[in-house]
Amino acid sequence: MNSLDMPQAAAVRLGSSAPEPADVAVDHISKIFDGAQGKLTALDAVSLKVQRGAFTAIIGPSGCGKSTLLRLVAGLEDPTLGAVYVRGGDPKDFRAKGELGIAFQDPALLPWRSVFKNIALPLQVLGRSVRDQTDTIDELIELVGLAGHRDSLPGQLSGGMRQRVAIARSLMTDPSVLLLDEPFGALDQILRRAMNLELQRIWMQRQTTTLLVTHGIDEAVFLADEVVVMQAKPGRIAEIVPVPFARPRDPALMSTPEFHALCDRLGAILYGDAGDA
Repeated sequence: MNSLDMPQAAAVRLGSSAPEPADVAVDHISKIFDGAQGKLTALDAVSLKVQRGAFTAIIGPSGCGKSTLLRLVAGLEDPTLGAVYVRGGDPKDFRAKGELGIAFQDPALLPWRSVFKNIALPLQVLGRSVRDQTDTIDELIELVGLAGHRDSLPGQLSGGMRQRVAIARSLMTDPSVLLLDEPFGALDQILRRAMNLELQRIWMQRQTTTLLVTHGIDEAVFLADEVVVMQAKPGRIAEIVPVPFARPRDPALMSTPEFHALCDRLGAILYGDAGDA
């Protein structure tokens, strides 16, 4: 299969006369904070749709509102103007049902709980039985490549392993939508590439609608079906760029002229030189 073939999820969407409803719909939202210097507009009239089963990456400079946008989709913040819908409803209700998984840059594992018990935590928060989900937890441990570390404490794990626990925890309730905010930002480049491969493998097995915030252009291109490029002051979407590479994506893809050309195009949009791209 040619590396420039359309990804399967995107091909289905483009070839269908009646596409699936958007799993995530951001409708002209603005978010304004009260700061020491007065009002600060973090996001201004941002609209975005993420289709069911799609993997969307968001890139942009610091302060462009990437993480704020993700928090709005998660229902952890309310927009000042506009509305956010997840599967047509309120993100807070969606999250309360365990249908929305979230992983941040800091794994935020409880140091006194084992890998198994950290992954089980969302069940306890939702008042569900851990005993009934033991097999599922063990399957997630295996899915993220941590077989043999079921009873290990976070202090006994490497940074990459702790991040795998956080991803497994975000998948514990079998969410329909997964939100990832710089999950590999604190890792070194070699480990980050390895985790990109792991995330691709997990996503391909589950096809969960995923929204990833990252500072890495190459990471966004390697993982996503489309890349949302944001600009700052105020935070707005500059352009949404489809990624044409077929899956599964091999690390060798990153050495191809096509991959570098797309990264260069995104960099030009990001840094304001799109006219030269």
